[in-house]
Amino acid sequence: MATQYAISGSTAREIAASVERGVADGALGPGAALPPVRRLADELGVSPGTVATAYKELRRRGIVVTRGRGGTVVAAAPAVASRRPPKVPEGLRDLAGGHPDPRLLPALVPPSRLSPGARSHRSTPRLARLEDVVRGWLRPDGVPVEHVTFAHGALDLIGRLLSVELRPGDAVAMEDPGYHHLLDLVTALGLRSVPVAVDDEGMRADALRAALRAGARAVVCSPRGQNPYGGRFSAARRSALLAVLREEPDVLVVENDHASAVADVPLRTLASGGLARWVHVRTVSKFLGADLRWAAAACDATTLARHDGRLLLTSGWVSHLLQETVHGLMTDEDTRALVSRARETYARRRTALLRELTDRGIAAHGVSGMNVWVPVADESAVVNGLRSYGWWVAAGARFRLSSGPGVRISVAGLEPADAVRLASDFAAVLGESEATYGG
Repeated sequence: MATQYAISGSTAREIAASVERGVADGALGPGAALPPVRRLADELGVSPGTVATAYKELRRRGIVVTRGRGGTVVAAAPAVASRRPPKVPEGLRDLAGGHPDPRLLPALVPPSRLSPGARSHRSTPRLARLEDVVRGWLRPDGVPVEHVTFAHGALDLIGRLLSVELRPGDAVAMEDPGYHHLLDLVTALGLRSVPVAVDDEGMRADALRAALRAGARAVVCSPRGQNPYGGRFSAARRSALLAVLREEPDVLVVENDHASAVADVPLRTLASGGLARWVHVRTVSKFLGADLRWAAAACDATTLARHDGRLLLTSGWVSHLLQETVHGLMTDEDTRALVSRARETYARRRTALLRELTDRGIAAHGVSGMNVWVPVADESAVVNGLRSYGWWVAAGARFRLSSGPGVRISVAGLEPADAVRLASDFAAVLGESEATYGG
């Protein structure tokens, strides 16, 4: 590396600036290794402490990360481009997007009167009546509701919390396979994802323990409707996870209940397990519409203060006009009936596809939520094979850290009659690509 880009400087500030110039100019790309502290100190004629201070500043600003014995390297660039799903080819049935069925979403009608701009929104960032609705939404599921807050969607809230709680280079325990936007978010914040294997009961306790022992300072998990695998916490799994987490009281536990109202299984929340640091997050995108960029969260007092303090310094508050719209929908009886119908419909569609795949000897996962995960030996062969039959499914690569390959099928718009044809075509593709698939 030293022969490709010569780091210069005689002070910690100058050394850090030299590295930053190399990164900005592209001479030091993502993953490029920096010299060990003592070697660079010898090359520059400075003390090891000066170089160590420079590296510390670079880590604090997210320019480099330290990987234990792997040394200090330039932080990876945000992986959004590489994980962004490809455009759906014309003429194909899209089962890759993960979106709800538009026919099962309410019409978004904003309130007729805009919120007056004269009052201080920063002093009253949340509508009290919407707070009451949120508490009534969370309480029956066992989520403690003493402290609640709002955000511009689940990713907005999780990103804000991780940026406040952690520092570049810190590790986060992430589901594997997991939601690709969350994986990208962790990378974009300069943090490291530590993979935690999942199964039909959600995040595995043994894998979580290993991640915490590897230094993870936060955990992001889904209690039900896990995306893309479809797992949900059983009572036994919840107990096992809580036993692991109680061993690490300083770890922040982020529970992302993104499916919530359209999940057809009960919530077994970690939030009620007596943890010191926790947040339970819910969004409305899956049942009220993606354009409602709003999420609610319940959390411990410290997490509330840190989240709201950072929110105050950035956007300040969530639009009261948006809050009025959400309140109107969540208290509307017709909308509630539509959400109930959506929950039943998605469960029926998911179950139908799983049954058809099983009948053809194809192992698949999806005990809750709006997706089915099918392990395969070659993702490209299956995706391209199904494309020839008119189907477009998601290759699993963008959801995976270290887990095995698979494809994700979104079932929100897949009628049971269509599931028969899809499963038949899937079996045909596996037969046609037997050599690649491995039999």
